[in-house]
Amino acid sequence: MDATEAEIDSLVGREVYSNNGLFVGEVEDVRLDLDREIVTGLAVGGLNRELLAGRARTASGVVVPFRWVRSVGDIVLVTEAIERLREPSEETENEAAV
Repeated sequence: MDATEAEIDSLVGREVYSNNGLFVGEVEDVRLDLDREIVTGLAVGGLNRELLAGRARTASGVVVPFRWVRSVGDIVLVTEAIERLREPSEETENEAAV
């Protein structure tokens, strides 16, 4: 196993949080573009149902585009764009309609 494989394998099992500190889930797998030899996404499971209830209510996981990843360390930080995936609350919809 070379260093790149070890680095990719080390992503699996890490917790994923938004920039705002909201728990998103846990990395279960990595999506690769083998032709370009780059990571294109993270398969995240164990989802925070409250955060993603609008879009991932019945899903067992989601693929987070790797371009949303801001930092990888003990945890993975992703942009707050993940938070925009939840459906707007009724309160927000009513405000938008006024």
